[in-house]
Amino acid sequence: MTPLRILNVCAEFVPLAKSGGLGDVTAALARHLTATGQDVVTVLPRYGIIAAPPAGAEPVAGPNSLTVGGANIEYCIFLHDIGPEVGRVFVVDCPELFGDEIYSSGEPEAHRFVLLCRAALDLCRALEWSPEIVHCHDWHTALVPALLREAARSEPLFTAASTVLTIHNIGYQGVFSANVLRDTGYEDLLELTDPVDLAADDVNMLKTGVMHADALTTVSPTHAGEIQTPEYGMGLEILLQQRGHRLLGILNGVDYALWSPETDPHIDVRYSAETIADKRRNKLALLEELALDADVDAPVLGMVSRLVLQKGVDLFEAVLPEMLGEQGARCVVLGTGEPPYTDAMRALADEWPDRLAFIEAYDDRMSHRILAGSDLFVIPSRYEPCGLTQLYALRYGTVPVVRKTGGLADSIRHFDPATGEGNGSVFEDANADGLRWGLTAALDWYRDPDAWSRLMANGMSADFSWHHQAPAYEKLYRTLAGK
Repeated sequence: MTPLRILNVCAEFVPLAKSGGLGDVTAALARHLTATGQDVVTVLPRYGIIAAPPAGAEPVAGPNSLTVGGANIEYCIFLHDIGPEVGRVFVVDCPELFGDEIYSSGEPEAHRFVLLCRAALDLCRALEWSPEIVHCHDWHTALVPALLREAARSEPLFTAASTVLTIHNIGYQGVFSANVLRDTGYEDLLELTDPVDLAADDVNMLKTGVMHADALTTVSPTHAGEIQTPEYGMGLEILLQQRGHRLLGILNGVDYALWSPETDPHIDVRYSAETIADKRRNKLALLEELALDADVDAPVLGMVSRLVLQKGVDLFEAVLPEMLGEQGARCVVLGTGEPPYTDAMRALADEWPDRLAFIEAYDDRMSHRILAGSDLFVIPSRYEPCGLTQLYALRYGTVPVVRKTGGLADSIRHFDPATGEGNGSVFEDANADGLRWGLTAALDWYRDPDAWSRLMANGMSADFSWHHQAPAYEKLYRTLAGK
């Protein structure tokens, strides 16, 4: 088949920039599309954490300028070579807007992503490259469909392009004062935003993308239905119902080159389903590294998460004393978040210094070690569009305890010891009692060696690789491109 020309516009892309699962997904999808012969071009900001272009390097585009509040801010676009396996990657270099942090807040954050959307089109012009598919991710790039629609009126370069907007997390919509577009020279774009928002002198970037994209996807089949309801739609449910014929749920995949205990460079002892006994050695190493009571027979609960309401961290904090006390568990929590939840977790760690370790940071190495060293992996999310950590946990023989929502519901099936079927513990109610039930069930299985061995084997044999998921995107792309 004829290769597709695909422009991938995103705020995160591993290994250059990662705050959460978005960076994993954008990079893995680019890698697998490139492997199937597609012509993939990715553009993202050059944050301060990304190496600057070498001295004397020539930009492929620019210097250009964006007007922000009457001041001209210059930017250039450079090729950033991270290997041919992910296609061509370009970064937008603008130190005035893109600092060390991937995300900021307020109007400065809006300005930086308006620039990214503009730069995506600039890149195509500079390359004289006509994309057939422009794939945008979350609110950060959701102005691109409207910008592209306007550009295609006068520029043949863009007339063949169809747009795909993937909603990774509908809870973040990019709502700002309409002055953000006025200040950056895009006042005319306000006519393409929602009139209700405009009446309040606001612009909702994600909503604007939903209105104008040729196709919409979200990251699991269940979540595609959920976001069309008032409970999960976050105010966009009616619009998503109206555009439901263009909405598709595609479960995220896993890049097992990065997430496999057989090859993981971050763990003490590599293991497979055939050498699963070696997992205990990683458990002991984790407990010793974190100065926890190193009883290798005690169950270890792991959590790697943002500590925010969405993730159900408060539910976990409510049941942790019982798990650490009556159930005799150890627990390792890794993540940053909001003060009510980080404060509570810190207090619990102070109360249980030999049984609970709280690492308030983002640490990729430690996330791998927690996956390998834990027995249970806890994901009590109130909503979870897809989730990746439960998929990682399965491959590491670590049993997920999850709430039945979004991608968690699509990937984890409650274990039945009588039949030996299932790969985790699934609870329904988003409260402490629901989570307590899910954890207690899993701990009962943990104390039954035969059941536990079967459960771990079920998880490790599951295949959620992009080899199975990426074809759904390619099929969508080819439908849009008429190929």
